[in-house]
Formats: sequence, structure tokens, C-alpha cells
Amino acid sequence: MPFGYNTLMTCLNENFFLREVTDVARDLLGKRLVRSADGQRVSGIISETEAYRGEEDLACHARSGRTNRNAVMYGMAGRAYIYFTYGMHWCLNAVCGPSGFPAAVLLRAIHPEEGLEFIAARRDGVKPADWCRGPARLCKALAIDGSLNGVSLCDSESQIFIEEGYELDDTSVTTSPRIGIQYAPEPWRSKLWRYTADVVRGHN
Repeated sequence: MPFGYNTLMTCLNENFFLREVTDVARDLLGKRLVRSADGQRVSGIISETEAYRGEEDLACHARSGRTNRNAVMYGMAGRAYIYFTYGMHWCLNAVCGPSGFPAAVLLRAIHPEEGLEFIAARRDGVKPADWCRGPARLCKALAIDGSLNGVSLCDSESQIFIEEGYELDDTSVTTSPRIGIQYAPEPWRSKLWRYTADVVRGHN
């Protein structure tokens, strides 16, 4: 049985995501991201996240206001915000906070747990440690793309959802500045809104 396995397989509910985005980003560490694909469960334990908070956050997609691209960020908490970047990569986010306030957590990495053959086939030639390390790699490994933009992450019937996993000790969690936002001015560039954890060693 995979480490941290939850036999109840309880989905996170909307209230989990209705909180302050930085708290959600921290608390998503140790939770289980599940992709229902080709009739099987493919999953991993979330090990790295980043928080993006509102139009005032000049590293956030909402910094210029609402657009067709970021509209899901302004909607219901617990929805998947999936965007295309660099003309080749998809990235998965979880919308947070009240409707009308654009905030989301970028899922940057997971520790693969179920569906390893599925992941390996999609990441052929890549060492397992790098299968899902990075937001674009994660989406490629789990076959996540823009067709899933806006789906609920709180519904086990969804093609992507997030389940309870296990709690992580604060001592196993580190914070650091977000990656790839050199364009953003201070103080946004240096906000310690990236959260990482050794999910194998850090669970209770």
C-alpha cells in the first residue's frame, strides 16, 4: 500500500480552498492529487506549491485585471485553473478565496504514488525523480491540459481532484521566493510564497 494512503479517499471540500491562499498553499503539501485517466487512478502526494494573490500581486496572472485567460481565477474556490505557457506547457492551479477575488495555488510538484506505469509511459526517458518535479512536468505526466480548465477539484467524479493525504510537520516545510517571476517588482519578487516539503520523510 502506498505511503500515506488514505483508504477513505476523502476529497477536500470547497471550504478548504475558501481560505487565505498562502494558508492553502502550505496546507496542500501532503495532500493527494488524483487524475482519473483511461479508466485508472493516477496520483501523487503534493510536495511543492506557490501562492498567487489578487490583482495587487504583480507576479499574479490577475495583475492586469480579468481576462479570458484568467477568468477561472475570479470564480468559485476549489476549481482548476489551467493555463498554457511558453507556447508548449500546461500548468495546474487550485483557485482559492471568495468568488470575485483572483487567487490560486500553483501545483509545482508531486511524489508519484499510483499509476506509475501510466506516468512512466508519458515521461519516457526521464528518470523517476524528475517525472513530476516542476509544474509543466507534472501536467505532462498526468495528462492535464486546457480541456480540464474550470473543473472541480472537490468532486471524486471529476477527472482531477484533490484528496486528504496526511499532515506534515512544520519542521519539514520550507518557504522561499517564487520561481520564474523576475519580471515582478519588489516586494512581490521576494515574497516567501513558495512552499516545499520532503513528503516521504515529513509525514506523521
